[in-house]
Formats: sequence, C-alpha cells, structure tokens
Amino acid sequence: MSLLNQLFNRGVFGSKCKTCLSLAISRIKLLQNKRDLQLKHMRKEIAQFLQAGQEAIARIRVEHVIREQNIRAAYEILELFCEFVLVRVPILESQKECPAELREAIASIIFAAPRCSEVPDLLQIKNLFAAKYGKEFNMAASELRPDSGVNRAIIERLSVRAPPAEARLKVLKEIAQEFSLEWDSSNTEAELGKKHEDLLGGSKQIMADAILPQAPSKQSSPLSPPSNGAHSTLNMDNKLGSRRLEAPSLVSNMPQVNANEIEPSIRNYMADVQRETTSQSSDVLERARAAIASAERATIAARAAAELVNVQFG
Repeated sequence: MSLLNQLFNRGVFGSKCKTCLSLAISRIKLLQNKRDLQLKHMRKEIAQFLQAGQEAIARIRVEHVIREQNIRAAYEILELFCEFVLVRVPILESQKECPAELREAIASIIFAAPRCSEVPDLLQIKNLFAAKYGKEFNMAASELRPDSGVNRAIIERLSVRAPPAEARLKVLKEIAQEFSLEWDSSNTEAELGKKHEDLLGGSKQIMADAILPQAPSKQSSPLSPPSNGAHSTLNMDNKLGSRRLEAPSLVSNMPQVNANEIEPSIRNYMADVQRETTSQSSDVLERARAAIASAERATIAARAAAELVNVQFG
C-alpha cells in the first residue's frame, strides 16, 4: 500500500506542478505586456513634466518607473525559472531531495511567491514544494538564510528599498534622450546630491540654541529636595536657621553712627531706623521660633506614627 501511495502522490504532485507552472508562465507573459504599456505611458508623462519645467514631480514619478522596471525584470527571470522547472518535473518526481541544478530556480520561486501578488499560481507552487521538501526548505528560501540558493537578481529586483539618486538621474536622462528633450539636469543633480538633515531628533541648530541658554541655569539651580518626610523636616529646619542667622545680621551690618559728627536731625533719623530694624528682627526671630516649634512637633508626630506602624507590622 505504501508503494501505491507513493506512486499516487508522485503522479498528483507532477500533474499539479505542471498545471501551476503552465498557468504561472502564461500569466507572467500577460502581465509583462500590460506592464510594457504602463511603462511607456509613465515615461511619456515624465517627459512632459520635464518639458514643462516640473522637475520635482518628475523626480517623484521616476521612482515608480524604476519600481515597475525592476518588477518586469524579475518576472522575466521567474518566467525562465518556471519553464526550466516545468521541463524537469519528471526529475523532481523521481527524487526525494531537491536536485542541485534545480535548487536556485525552486528557491527563487519560493522567495518571489509572496512578493508577486499578481501571480497567485506561484503561491500554489510554493505550497507544493513545501509539501514535498518540508517547511524547513521553504523557510530557508523565504527568509534568505545562508546557502538558500535564491537568485541575487531576484532579490535586488523585488527589494522595497528606494532607488538611489544615481539610478533616478540615469532614468531621467534616458527619458529626456528618448523624447529628444533639451533638458538641463544641473538642478536635479544638485537636488539629488543634497544631503537632507535628519529631523527625527530635532534640528541641530534649534537644539544648540535651546541647550546654550540652559547651561548657566543648570549650574546655579539648587538640588531638588528629597521627597522623604524626615528629609523635608531637616530642610525646613535649615531654612529657618538661615533666616534666624540673617535677622541679626541686619543689625550688625548697619553703619556705626558717630553722634558727635552729625546733626541732631540726622541723629534722630538714624535712631528711628535702628529701632525699626530691631523691631523687625525681633518679629522675624519670633516667627522663626514658632516655625521651629511647629516643625519639631511635626517631627515628633511623624516618629510616633512610624513607631506605631512598626509595632503593627511587628
């Protein structure tokens, strides 16, 4: 029974593979003819843009032209591979492992199948090869693992990367020469050769202007106070102590007045100033003492609460 199943499966694989390969070849030929017409129309539009002086639009449209040309070139290679595999289907049926001479063609078809949505037959061929050679063989070609055997030209033509500036300029010159246009490419060459600044992290000039004024402020800014209750209480005590030290300094910094050298009116004025300063310093001292007392009470309450919490958790 196993021999009959192998023979039956072998015949099913061969017939399905031939059918899918034939459909893929015919579909690729139709798509190539359709793409040729599209490319002619697109190149004509770009020539009109160049003639009208709209080079910015032409530089954008030429990327689509290059993309279509790459896909067309990839389809030509895939068509050759499909015809090559179609001829060697009897060899595939007779051997369990993939033949070395067919490895590049089969791997390239597997790699291109999900990237060529216009040819759904390639996905069916990929599934047939996955059923015959295993998922590991399929994954190696799809993920471009080492020694996968995928054709290098297929990889480059089906790449989704933007074409380089040299390729865009070359195609624009070819279009201008094809339609006999007197086009000056100096502006386009300067624009394509310009290195644009990466603005993802912000403009360098703006960032420099924003950093320079902030440098002195960072040096003079005090350290941020800690969020802990005990540290905030100590910080409050330090502030109150500094105020208490500053108040007497107001009296000590007053100039010494010699009563024998000034007029009586000036002497009275200075005496009034000293009395007012003394009264102000006494008020500041009283407020400082009251604040210190309240801070001490708050510290005692915080310690009592901490001890209560420790007792509860203990």
